[in-house]
Amino acid sequence: MIPRLSTDAAVLPLYAEFCAELRARGFSGELSQTAADRTVLATDNSIYEIRPQAIAFPRGTDDLVRIARLLAEPAFSEVHVAARGGGTGTNGQSLGAGLVVDLSRHMTRILEIDVAARRVRVQAGVVKDQLNAALAPHGLFFAPELSTSNRATIGGMISTDACGQGSCLYGKTRDHVLGLTTVLADGAVLHSAPLEAEALEAAKGAPGSAGRLHREIDALQRETAGLVAERFPKLNRCLTGYDLAHLRDGQGRFDLNAVLCGSEGTLGFIAEATLNLMPLPGHAALVNLRYDSFDAALRDARRLMALGPASIETIDEKVLGLAREDIVWAEIAEHFPDDGHGPFAGVNIVEFVGQSRAEIDAALARFSRDLAPAPGRRGHTVAREPEAIARIWNMRKKAVGLLGATPGEKRPIAFVEDTAVPPEALADYIAEFRAILDRRGLDYGMFGHVDAGVLHVRPALDMKAPGAEALIRDITEEVAALTQRHGGLLWGEHGKGVRSEFSPQVFGPLYPAIRRVKAAFDPRNQFNPGKIAAPEGAALLTVDGVATKGQGDRRIPETTRAYAGNALHCNGNGSCFDWDPDEAMCPSWKATRERRHSPKGRAQLMRDWLRRLSEQGIDPRAEAARLRAGGALRRFPARLLATLTRRREDASHALHEAMSGCLACKSCTGKCPVKVDVPGFRARFLELYHGRYLRPPRHHLVGRLETLLPLMARMPRLANLAAAAPLTRLVGLVATPRLSGVDLGRELSRRGVRTATPEALERIPAQSRGAHVVIVPDAFTMFYDTAVLLDALDLLLGLGVQPWIAPYLPNGKPLHVHGFLGAFEKVARRGARVLGALEKTGVALVGLDPSMTLTYRSEYRAALPEGAAPEVQLLQDWLARRLDGRPPRDVAGARQTYYLLPHCTERAIGPEGIAAWRRLFAQAGLELEVLRAGCCGMAGTFGHETEHREMSERIYAMSWAGHVAAPDRAGRLLADGYSCRAQARLIDDAPLRHPLQVLKSVLAPPPGM
Repeated sequence: MIPRLSTDAAVLPLYAEFCAELRARGFSGELSQTAADRTVLATDNSIYEIRPQAIAFPRGTDDLVRIARLLAEPAFSEVHVAARGGGTGTNGQSLGAGLVVDLSRHMTRILEIDVAARRVRVQAGVVKDQLNAALAPHGLFFAPELSTSNRATIGGMISTDACGQGSCLYGKTRDHVLGLTTVLADGAVLHSAPLEAEALEAAKGAPGSAGRLHREIDALQRETAGLVAERFPKLNRCLTGYDLAHLRDGQGRFDLNAVLCGSEGTLGFIAEATLNLMPLPGHAALVNLRYDSFDAALRDARRLMALGPASIETIDEKVLGLAREDIVWAEIAEHFPDDGHGPFAGVNIVEFVGQSRAEIDAALARFSRDLAPAPGRRGHTVAREPEAIARIWNMRKKAVGLLGATPGEKRPIAFVEDTAVPPEALADYIAEFRAILDRRGLDYGMFGHVDAGVLHVRPALDMKAPGAEALIRDITEEVAALTQRHGGLLWGEHGKGVRSEFSPQVFGPLYPAIRRVKAAFDPRNQFNPGKIAAPEGAALLTVDGVATKGQGDRRIPETTRAYAGNALHCNGNGSCFDWDPDEAMCPSWKATRERRHSPKGRAQLMRDWLRRLSEQGIDPRAEAARLRAGGALRRFPARLLATLTRRREDASHALHEAMSGCLACKSCTGKCPVKVDVPGFRARFLELYHGRYLRPPRHHLVGRLETLLPLMARMPRLANLAAAAPLTRLVGLVATPRLSGVDLGRELSRRGVRTATPEALERIPAQSRGAHVVIVPDAFTMFYDTAVLLDALDLLLGLGVQPWIAPYLPNGKPLHVHGFLGAFEKVARRGARVLGALEKTGVALVGLDPSMTLTYRSEYRAALPEGAAPEVQLLQDWLARRLDGRPPRDVAGARQTYYLLPHCTERAIGPEGIAAWRRLFAQAGLELEVLRAGCCGMAGTFGHETEHREMSERIYAMSWAGHVAAPDRAGRLLADGYSCRAQARLIDDAPLRHPLQVLKSVLAPPPGM
């Protein structure tokens, strides 16, 4: 039995006292000193890991003032703070060993939209895509683009002066900042905006910190103007942070925001921002060019830039190869066709935008007329439809994540990934950059903004390997020197962070001036110390002097790493923090806004737990084998004692709390770029955790429900009475669904549907077996929603297909979800044996419920030897292929439209099933619109468990409730997941139909209709 695992050492007394005093002075947000939160916020999207002492979640500017005022008191002069937004930084910008101040939980309000003036005022925690979704109805948008826009906060964008695609047209974040509200080191609130000469003099005369800062920075700008003009590179990306070059804007106004944008939280807390907005382009087009080599794509870029596009993005052969293996490729393949000359090795995506279709037509005509031939260019396609354009940009945005999913222990990582050079030098520069990596035998991927001279280069390293940090240093130093030789910057897009050791080298004789900026704003060096600039006697962070995730992972033996699945491969990209309620990943994160309840948080807690096991010499695989070998009764007294004397300091409890909130919807498995499989390692953890602590009684009831249902179906009235009784709630379940009570045997007999056996299927003539299909029944459709099963049979019969029913067997999904892995493997082996024998006859096997059916594709394949899992298709996949080629049903007049809410597991790992529904409805002469929606919140039995019911309803309210309530969809809203239909009925009393029931009424109506 795994022993109790000790938690971290207590928070340092200074920080415990700081948090206590902060609360006493009226701090209204949350303060956390838990080991779990400190672990989760120790990482970002970089290779680094710095564990904070505590985390503050302020509710507004007043809370930030309280923090700063307390920092200014002599008793707390040694307290350090680091502001945090979405945590998408690639260089540790928001990591700190002191107090992390997370502005992303509560400071998320859009305060004012001024459409006439084209400006908006927001709190720092607003997410970029959230802001643009609110602006879209007004025809406006916040222009700076970045690939992490669905989780990056405005405060984080300002702090790193973020930009990406389209920066040559729209500029960087600072180009759109009209005003900032910043809480300074003494608690004063600074409102900064561009100032004419008279207003500047008034600001310099103001009392307190605001006046002093305007005086000191204005004097510094005048003193250094000549040196700045000489030293600062003339690049689109210029120099992020402490930007003395732009303290005077194009109109000669003094703008203190130039030093605050890109300052990475080292000068104060950015609380609010007033931003400039742009009109949404009315029309756009993408020209997608293919090349023999990536070098050819880079060298063609200058010709393309001369044609006046809005942006040019480039992708190399490594990223393209990974994209071809991802579900994203099916959506864009037509725009990157195979020309019969082998795989192309590079692409340029050229964007044209305009306010009218005529502008786009003219731009494309000019492109076709003026495009000169280029070596290595193969051909191009044009995408003009908004949906196609969005899909192509989505593939480009996924480039970072696709690289993170590279197979093997060596993963492309960020540390020299945002260098910027003059665009005309880019091709030669990249050739030398490649040589640096090739000389070391490294794989790498490249993509980026060729028009701005910025390529994201990610070498593949195993950070767990000894010497990885030394290699990071060697490469970084060589790339830094290379970049300077080409007149560029080491940090052209993603900020400095841990790379701040290169500040003296990059700034040269201007570094003392940079220090003066830091000293003016943060005289005690409390705000994110060690980054960008350090006062005399203080050190800057170094690329190999900060702890990395890999260093911690080295303590985990290789066999234990394999036990964790791909939890250790989570690179912190944070795509699971998507703000959009109509995006399925991740429902528990959206409902709680607590990062430990996310795939990234759970992966980080899992790796920490495995480190602790390894330190005690415990092999979790051996422990799991002992548990599965039996002896549950023998171990019961010890588990009972451990449960009764449960100690809060056991580190396993924190991971259990985070895992318990997971819905096992598998959105992470399909939607996470790295494919972090939380349900997989969650099940393994629960197995070991409950090897020490007793399970709740409901786990046993739910885990064995599939086995009990045939017996319960023999006496449905009694079973339904028991399900509604207080006894059910006593074991932790809310009211459960009612058994249908249908005499399935009689209904099957009436339809002439028999139970499938290998012998019976073998007797079908080989040439006729394509007209037969075996339905593999799942427990929930078979016993609770029997009408759907019967309608499926009628649909098949009406289409001339002879259905069979496989012998009922537990699928095992509930066992897996609750970590009964020994029992699940037994169920899977038996199911594979029975279904495999049917499959060998050549008659296809199909299932109805997406979650249960996809278990054969996912959990069975993971649990069984290669090739042993049966091939059970979704019914719609099989049926769509069978009907392909038939003429669609002739419909007079307008085609009726239906709306589908697919199961989130189907969205994640079975998207072809959704496409099949569309094809089937088109075949029936109907329109099917697949709605964007998040999770329904039920997720099998999750929503029936009392402790999860409130969260389940909250998740439903975020997305599904609006879709279900839409009056124009009444009677035409469909759902193919049993649990989804159960949730809609339970909350809204909405009887959603299964899509096959609509198809049955059209394609196979009863006689006489």
